[in-house]
Amino acid sequence: MAKQKREIVTFKVDPALSQAMRGIDNRSEFIRKAILAALENGCPLCGGAGVLTVSQKRHWEAFARDHTLEECADCHELHLTCSATQ
Repeated sequence: MAKQKREIVTFKVDPALSQAMRGIDNRSEFIRKAILAALENGCPLCGGAGVLTVSQKRHWEAFARDHTLEECADCHELHLTCSATQ
């Protein structure tokens, strides 16, 4: 099996982030892991964009009629609760 060719991706960071990353031994590996974690934990509706399209907002509003955001008593994170099943 042939080895997959890696692609180089570059990006700019502000001085504070550059300073914060100076102590990291393998910055490339750290950045790869951080990006993968962010992609795995992105919002399934907006895809991690943080903004809904007009159509997504319409779907969310319909969904939200029977669902509420509640704080977990144990971990204090917000989660969706379906009011139709309560």
